[in-house]
Amino acid sequence: MEEENEVVKTFEELGVREELVKACERLGWKNPTKIQTEALPYALEGKDVIGLAQTGSGKTGAFALPILQALLQYVNDAEPKKGRRPDPAFFACVLSPTRELAIQIAEQFEALGSDISLRCAVLVGGIDRMQQTIALGKRPHVIVATPGRLWDHMSDTKGFSLKTLKYLVLDEADRLLNEDFEKSLNQILEEIPRDRKTYLFSATMTKKVRKLQRACLRNPVKIEAASKYSTVDTLKQQYRFVPAKYKDCYLVYILTEMPDSTSMIFTRTCDGTRFMALMLRSLGFRAIPISGQMTQSKRLGALNKFKAGECNILVCTDVASRGLDIPSVDMVINYDIPTNSKDYIHRVGRTARAGRSGVGISLVNQYELEWYLQIEKLIGKKLPEYPAEEDEVLSLLERVSEAKKLSAMNMKESGSRKKRRGEDDEESERFLNGNKGGNKGGNRDQKSSKKFKR
Repeated sequence: MEEENEVVKTFEELGVREELVKACERLGWKNPTKIQTEALPYALEGKDVIGLAQTGSGKTGAFALPILQALLQYVNDAEPKKGRRPDPAFFACVLSPTRELAIQIAEQFEALGSDISLRCAVLVGGIDRMQQTIALGKRPHVIVATPGRLWDHMSDTKGFSLKTLKYLVLDEADRLLNEDFEKSLNQILEEIPRDRKTYLFSATMTKKVRKLQRACLRNPVKIEAASKYSTVDTLKQQYRFVPAKYKDCYLVYILTEMPDSTSMIFTRTCDGTRFMALMLRSLGFRAIPISGQMTQSKRLGALNKFKAGECNILVCTDVASRGLDIPSVDMVINYDIPTNSKDYIHRVGRTARAGRSGVGISLVNQYELEWYLQIEKLIGKKLPEYPAEEDEVLSLLERVSEAKKLSAMNMKESGSRKKRRGEDDEESERFLNGNKGGNKGGNRDQKSSKKFKR
């Protein structure tokens, strides 16, 4: 019975202020998630928190609500000067490993803080630094940043400092501690005040995360809303062992079996995302790629097109697998099995979010079996096989082969690898504009996916 009571606890019962409870209701957050239920009471008391929770568990709310509540309290408790209450700039900083995740965290802060005139700034690469300097000049309450760009501003931007910082959040901490960010992160931690509250959230607890915890948290409360490496119960996970030469046929078969679903397909390389999206589009599917080679504006454009439902298939690399807040992904397909088993957890975390059901299907060829077995070992279960009649699958072979040829031609026409930066922009533009004129044979094949549907 005690567990049931925990589930139905409201934000108000957890100690969240009325203004913020209303903001939660506007966002459709009826009841707190498990990580929010367990973390909020400690965070609102002012304790440092380590939260271990899978992607899609409501981590952002678990750190944003205590920060906003503390900000309100700080303003209300402070002595007015010359009849005006203080306006605490640079009150909190959230560090994120990806640009997309940083932007989404900022959007959630702004939505939750809309009634309290919250100012928020995003500092990420791929966006004009001068615009960011102007945003910092407006003295935001909350900064959401990637470590590299934040350190750039801390070392170069005149008048900008985090000496007044009261809250630091390290989101997706296991990713923040890779080689790309480690130096910047250490430099930031050296500069900011030691007297602060710190929240560390991670899907996995690695040795580096433990080391970071010892270095920058004081007597933290550890909240574990998931087993060490787990997937949610509402996720239906399956695999299919396929010959490498027929993998594309199986992919197309699965997509035609679930034609109205929103899907994310994971490939290993940036070129793989482009090739796959072109192939699927020439078969009439509404697919769009997203990868680290695209400029920031193109990546956001692709993401927004997917969120809006104009495209229902997002083909991506692991850069897109962490923290992207896409509310209604029905299916995740691991076209390429990840070499790092933990990436599997983050990939399938894109579906079955916040209590909804979802499907995760892994297509395993003869060269990937060892990696797949490592995944089963990590999650502690053997997965059932995805059912498919091979004859039915191979009936698609001719059309899929033709689509692959068209895709290869399109990629060849997009120019030599040496000029990839400009061409990626051009190619992304074609996808974002509905591929007008960019997909020879695309219009002819737009009806193909209807033929596949039974």
